[in-house]
Amino acid sequence: MSNSQMFNAGETKGHAQAKTDEWVESAKNTANTARDKTANAAQSTKESAQQQQEQASGFIQQTGEQMINMAQGAVDSVKNTLGVGDNTTKK
Repeated sequence: MSNSQMFNAGETKGHAQAKTDEWVESAKNTANTARDKTANAAQSTKESAQQQQEQASGFIQQTGEQMINMAQGAVDSVKNTLGVGDNTTKK
């Protein structure tokens, strides 16, 4: 093999190695981008779930308070009907 053939073979190998390195770096960048997007999506989903849970808790609490008030109103109404309510016992 002549010197020029050996030079061309070495040059070709160098270009191939450089191209391989570019592809590896590109693959790493793509993987990192995908990882970051997945992490962001997971965080967003977590935050959304927490917000929905808080809204549901608030709704349940509000509904419970309304039911307590309605029950108290019913008790007061029955007491007034039977004559044992606050309005009839005051002098």
